[in-house]
Amino acid sequence: MTEPVSLRWLGMRDYEPTWRRMQALTDARDANFRDEIWFLQHPPVFTLGMAASREHLLAPGTIPVVPIDRGGQVTYHGPGQLVVYPLIDLRRQKLGVRDLVTALEMAVCDTAAGYGIEACPRADAPGVYVDGRKLASVGLRIRRGCSYHGLAFNVAMDLEPFARINPCGFAGLEVTQLEDLGGPADPRQVAADLAPHLLQRLGYPTGLCLK
Repeated sequence: MTEPVSLRWLGMRDYEPTWRRMQALTDARDANFRDEIWFLQHPPVFTLGMAASREHLLAPGTIPVVPIDRGGQVTYHGPGQLVVYPLIDLRRQKLGVRDLVTALEMAVCDTAAGYGIEACPRADAPGVYVDGRKLASVGLRIRRGCSYHGLAFNVAMDLEPFARINPCGFAGLEVTQLEDLGGPADPRQVAADLAPHLLQRLGYPTGLCLK
């Protein structure tokens, strides 16, 4: 029996080619295309959502800035951050956009709980927080009933570039990461730990392996 979703570890990938690949896959897929969830890291980059104001980009320095087609404001990606891109046919999986956001957020909370860390979403701002500091960000695009972009989960990274922006459009918002909270420092391990929680939250079989 064909697995309903493929979990793929892609390692370190440049941001823009990965984004363009997501777009192309979404445009080309049909009703028979198997869903995919990509787990990866990016070299340093700031990304600006479609409605993002450049006033939240304070001092990017030499880090590239890429305007993209997701929702939300500005965020930072860099080594040591686990990025998760769910390429899902939402209609086939019977998910609404809010369902997908909640699944991503709660899978992070489930994973953090496994490390003894109490994390939770906020009603006024997408993402996951620990004591008011942001641990993970969510930003999506839905096209042709299918999702791309997704989740950025801080594991063990240089957090300094977040000080060069108003993260997700919030001035003074502090960020945190698993390593500083007593969790693991390996994004690949965190991907493996996150995957079953994410599958369960999205309504897939939980025994699938990250490859």
